[in-house]
Amino acid sequence: MKSVRKRTQITWLSFAALLLVFSSYRDDTKEQTIAAVMMAGLQQIHYQPQKIDDAYSQKVFDLTLKRVDQGKRFFLKEDIAALNEYRTKIDDELEQGNFNFFNKMLGILTKRIDESEAYYKVILDKPFDFTKEEEVELDGAKLEYAANTDALHEQWRKYLKYQVMLQIATQTELQANNKAADAKTKSPAELEADARKKVAQNQAEYFKFLKGRERTDWMAYYYNAMANVFDPHTEYFPPKEKEEFDISMTGQLEGIGAQLQEKDGMIKVANIVPGSASYKQGQLKAGDIIIKVGQGREEPVDVTNMRLDKVVTQVRGKKGTEVRLTVKKPDGSITVIPIVRDIVVLEETYAQGAMIKAQNTDKNVGYIKLPGFYTAMERGGRTSWEDVKNEVLKLKKDGAQGIILDLRNNGGGSLGDVVKMGGLFIDKGPIVQVKSKGGDIRMLNDEDPDVVYDGPLVIMVNPLSASASEIMAAAMQDYGRAVILGSTQTFGKGSVQQFFDLDDYLNGEYASLKPMGSVKISLQKFYRINGESTQIKGVASDVVLPDIYSYMDLSEADQDYPMPWDKISSAKYTKWKKTIPESVLKNSRQRVAKSNDFKLVEEQALDLKKNIKDTKSTLNLEKFIAQQKIEKEENKRFESVGKSLPALTFNILKDDAARIGSDTTKLAREKTWQKPLLQDAYLHEAVNIISEMK
Repeated sequence: MKSVRKRTQITWLSFAALLLVFSSYRDDTKEQTIAAVMMAGLQQIHYQPQKIDDAYSQKVFDLTLKRVDQGKRFFLKEDIAALNEYRTKIDDELEQGNFNFFNKMLGILTKRIDESEAYYKVILDKPFDFTKEEEVELDGAKLEYAANTDALHEQWRKYLKYQVMLQIATQTELQANNKAADAKTKSPAELEADARKKVAQNQAEYFKFLKGRERTDWMAYYYNAMANVFDPHTEYFPPKEKEEFDISMTGQLEGIGAQLQEKDGMIKVANIVPGSASYKQGQLKAGDIIIKVGQGREEPVDVTNMRLDKVVTQVRGKKGTEVRLTVKKPDGSITVIPIVRDIVVLEETYAQGAMIKAQNTDKNVGYIKLPGFYTAMERGGRTSWEDVKNEVLKLKKDGAQGIILDLRNNGGGSLGDVVKMGGLFIDKGPIVQVKSKGGDIRMLNDEDPDVVYDGPLVIMVNPLSASASEIMAAAMQDYGRAVILGSTQTFGKGSVQQFFDLDDYLNGEYASLKPMGSVKISLQKFYRINGESTQIKGVASDVVLPDIYSYMDLSEADQDYPMPWDKISSAKYTKWKKTIPESVLKNSRQRVAKSNDFKLVEEQALDLKKNIKDTKSTLNLEKFIAQQKIEKEENKRFESVGKSLPALTFNILKDDAARIGSDTTKLAREKTWQKPLLQDAYLHEAVNIISEMK
């Protein structure tokens, strides 16, 4: 959740002063400075500061080891024992400005990665015996660290055997289903050999990735362990990751509009973004392999075997600058393609609207899908609240008699945008309360008495609706303005974060250390206008629909070190002028209870819960394939959810139709986002509710 910067500038002045204290007895290395600046900021302005003591040290220690070796496939018990001397010393190291724990940990990890790379090559060199009765534990959290190298080798053997078994099972099924006359049937031995080869290739890619990680990449894990002990949303972002976050918040980037992927040391073009600079230039195509990247007339750089993120950095650049790509075409020809960079708009990240026609109602039902609460980082950029407003106006113009706002899988975003968006549906009043570290409570209000839309409103949520989505749903629920339809509760993130560029807090003598990255800090907690926090508890739906995520550990409460739930006094607000009839909610609940589709979803959720808890797998191929067949038959039942429902009809809004015209690419994009919704049982029920509301 993005906050407003002005309110924390004074605090950061004292933070910058604190940095001078740190720098007076620290060496001016970049790592030490990042840690000093970050920790000073966390202690100064985090909503819930942590005491930097032995208990904090133990948490950072455990979290670091958990993050760098989640599967317990590298460290031995003796390694953890050797590192244990630092378990309660990290706080002292932060005070002294050294990284003895990290240095020793990384040294051991690097050594174990090299050893494990040798393991997989030896293990995959010989066929496996899949008639043997043995099993593998797939959840690293349930494993003990290996007692010695022999035990670690055995863990790798079982893990790799499982991967090979998966490949064999998949290829066996594909072979059985291949009815082509010229299809070649491979023997079990050939399938096993092919599977080992494929797994070996995958492992080669994995270890290439691991060994390609630089010290700064591993250091980011350590910084994040320090930050995440404060709360799961307080994080360190290296410069590149902050850039990616900004893209997700704005839906825009500066570049050529080509999505790249790395395979076997080659950088391949996976997709061209419609309307982008590459799309307009016309020469670069999906399937092309990029060999070199040149900046304008400068000497091009060979990018073969270069890390993908580094290639992406070279390809992206400021609008109006030229990049020259030397590419190899599928026919083997080599060509140089000059492309002038431009703004790349990721349309799928923006609000999208359409009119729904359903067989069971004469109403025109407006539908708006909002993937995130994006906002403009610079003047002229798009904001989610303005885009939703525009969609609402277009729907009203086309005669919408009810609107569904779909916030499923919407992880949140801009606090300012959600306040303005809430104001579209009420006349005037508070949207959310924000509490700062010192206890000050600020009311964020919709000050505009105009109501853009005053008709029936349904807001769809699920367990992945978080932060700003929860503010929106909670405010509309408290006002009695909308029916909240979806999971038992939403994600449960009730905190406000703000980004701080660490470079902004360095004086001139530290300029050579830039860029240092950014830190996102939880500064505040937000509360519903009824006074309750959405932290941990989320927002409870008015009508609960079964959800396959219901029993998965995906909520705020399942994260490491979440802040607690609490409540404050209710704000003063006036309920919406029209009361949602209880009969509407009652009828919906009755339909859900009788629905075979939702009964299947509940069964699927319970089945998923059971499978998640059962983290062991047999390594006997015959038994594994038999289990897979049973599970596949079970899953076939679940695939029928919504299939018996009459397909909804989505009509492009008139203004959009005029804008799109005969552009087949844009028309296809409209169909693409609408297709999964045609027989969406959840959306069908939202339409049913709208049909009964007045």
